[in-house]
Amino acid sequence: MTKSADIGLIGLAVMGENLVLNMESKGFTVAVYNRTVEKVDKFIHGRGAGKNFIGAHSIEELVASLERPRKVMLLVKAGQAVDDFIEQIIPHLEPGDIIIDGGNSYFVDTIRRAKYVESKGFLYIGTGVSGGEIGALHGPSMMPGGSVEAWPAVKNIFQSIAAKVDDGTPCCDWVGSDGAGHFVKMVHNGIEYGDMQIIGEAYQVMRDLLGMSADEMHEVFKKWNTEELDSYLIEITADIMAYKDEDGKPMVDKILDTAGQKGTGKWTGTAALDLGIPLTLIGESVFARFLSAQKDMRVEASKVISGPKPTFTGDKVQLLDDLKMALYGAKIISYAQGYNLFMAAAKEYDWKLNYGDIALMWRGGCIIRSAFLGDIKKAFDTNPELPHLLLDGFFKQKVEGAQDGWRRVCAAALINGIPAPALTSALCYLDGFRSEWLPANLLQAQRDYFGAHTYERIDKPRGQFFHTNWTGEGGDTVSTAYNS
Repeated sequence: MTKSADIGLIGLAVMGENLVLNMESKGFTVAVYNRTVEKVDKFIHGRGAGKNFIGAHSIEELVASLERPRKVMLLVKAGQAVDDFIEQIIPHLEPGDIIIDGGNSYFVDTIRRAKYVESKGFLYIGTGVSGGEIGALHGPSMMPGGSVEAWPAVKNIFQSIAAKVDDGTPCCDWVGSDGAGHFVKMVHNGIEYGDMQIIGEAYQVMRDLLGMSADEMHEVFKKWNTEELDSYLIEITADIMAYKDEDGKPMVDKILDTAGQKGTGKWTGTAALDLGIPLTLIGESVFARFLSAQKDMRVEASKVISGPKPTFTGDKVQLLDDLKMALYGAKIISYAQGYNLFMAAAKEYDWKLNYGDIALMWRGGCIIRSAFLGDIKKAFDTNPELPHLLLDGFFKQKVEGAQDGWRRVCAAALINGIPAPALTSALCYLDGFRSEWLPANLLQAQRDYFGAHTYERIDKPRGQFFHTNWTGEGGDTVSTAYNS
């Protein structure tokens, strides 16, 4: 009799194929199915040959091969495909069976799907999976959320295949109900956008202002990866700078300067707007990708709009050290803004997020893994009610220490016409966050002038609203009180 599979997976693309190989290597039997069934046979007789896989040529066959409670995992394109597969799977399930979406689904869709699947008597998990192809094969970071009753049934599988930190703790734990797992993954991707953008801006300063070669930049990034900036993205940037094309020239110089995206950064910005959180660095990073995509227009503009020619006559070693501090400071801001968004979402959606554990889940396997994630965990272990990461002693000290060099870099970039939207917006956020007073009083006076939107006064208790007849022609009717 053929052994039942521990879990089934639909979607044998890059992530799905590598994830099931990971599962099998940890001792699990996996049933696999793909809409293009030829891929199933190719996998079973190729990378999966001689291993504990069960190839299925239909969803019915896949579900029938699973031990109870059945666990069916989807790794398909986000959007309508997920809904379509849910409808195809449900008729073959029994109460208590579990559907798992391991793709980059929008958390709002996951909230909806969890309610729908639960209404049918089944359980639902939406889990973020980060780490790319290599992470999927050797150990990703996983962020599951959804029907809490489903967690015991998948915990052993998920934590077995996840990346591990130095003490063996898996980079995977239960995040929260309905869409919490996919929300955390979405913010992870938003921070990833920010990290990549600030590294790109540092690269442009090195290239255009300091005139450095790819080999010289390789040495700088390699050194940085042993210091405060120790992280996966700095590590691979060093590797990229050293990689040569067949003609011996740097491969990075031959790649067209237009960036793609799959939408998770945009979703993060949208969520921030909906929840009223100033996610400035990630927002600028998304817009920077949009601007990069306007390549033809930029080429035309470069021919007709003049600006300063980058020239540098100062201390190169000092500017490189300043650049490291600018990257470090901006990176802290990116995480601080992301965690600020977590807190707002937890309140809005009634999620009980463990902020320290989220940092731990990102310590290994994922794209944004970096040395100071351990410091984020310490911050929330010390004070679980910490209202903002920048109010933790460690991070306050670090941004204060980084800001002098950070300011010099931003000034040099602006003076020399080098775009640095993420580095500068992160610094502006820091300055705004640490400001007791901002000019919003004038803004509110303007709103009251043209729209009778009212305002609060500094000499009156909060919550009392006033209106001024600025022109002498208005009446006493006012608009509704503003949201502060």
